[in-house]
Amino acid sequence: MNAVKNVVDGVLVDIEVSPKSKRFEISGYNVWRDEIEVRIASVPMKGKANKEIIKEFSKLTKSRVEIVSGLKSHHKKLKIYDISKTSFVDLIKKSE
Repeated sequence: MNAVKNVVDGVLVDIEVSPKSKRFEISGYNVWRDEIEVRIASVPMKGKANKEIIKEFSKLTKSRVEIVSGLKSHHKKLKIYDISKTSFVDLIKKSE
């Protein structure tokens, strides 16, 4: 899975966001773009979608999460602290 890369203090994760869904869910992996597909309930207005992404990934990983790039885009790069690539991929597979 090329969407997840190890860095010194955690992992970088490339995601593709689909807003205005029924609920938050990790819906799959886009092999063409090398991104994890994520559906969220929030609308992309006044940072609501970004807040939901940070909250849900923090809850899933029990780690600090920040959006490194793509604040106003459907394609985002997250940094998740204190987790390894294998641990993160295992969490993703359990939540699918």
